[in-house]
Amino acid sequence: MFEKVIVVDCRAHMLGRLASVVAKELLNGQRVVLVRCEGINISGSLERNLIKFQSFLRKRANTNPSRGGPYHHRAPSRIMYRTVRGMVPHKTARGVSAMSKLKVFEGIPDEYQKVKRVVVPDALRATRLRPNRRFCVLGEMATRVGWKYGALIDQMEDARRAKSAEYYEGKKAKAA
Repeated sequence: MFEKVIVVDCRAHMLGRLASVVAKELLNGQRVVLVRCEGINISGSLERNLIKFQSFLRKRANTNPSRGGPYHHRAPSRIMYRTVRGMVPHKTARGVSAMSKLKVFEGIPDEYQKVKRVVVPDALRATRLRPNRRFCVLGEMATRVGWKYGALIDQMEDARRAKSAEYYEGKKAKAA
């Protein structure tokens, strides 16, 4: 039943639906790695989701606003991490153990490039969102609220895709 680690390609998945499936797997003891978090989709237009996120940014500690939480991470991977954390009882020993089994990344790091990546059919936008509905991409929203590394991640992903295509062409030539 358990694999050593499951690597999920988050591109074109719905944020909450993917987070709920991941949270359940973590609570069952499975190690999960989420890659390409900048490609996650959120239902609703970009403007609507920006307004909701900016409302979240205004929330701060009432007693001493200069310190303490809540912390407002702008990186798509940290937004995904927090979404999963909200679905896990993270203040209990079981929840702490579950959250320690989760890794989240923008792009695909070197150690996960040659590992089989899976999708979660129940969380894919194509299966869950009606075709005429609006949606936004998490990386785009994060860039608009202060995440500075969107262009760098795009550049690194282009390089990874080129290298992967070259490897595939070599493999195809070898097989023929």
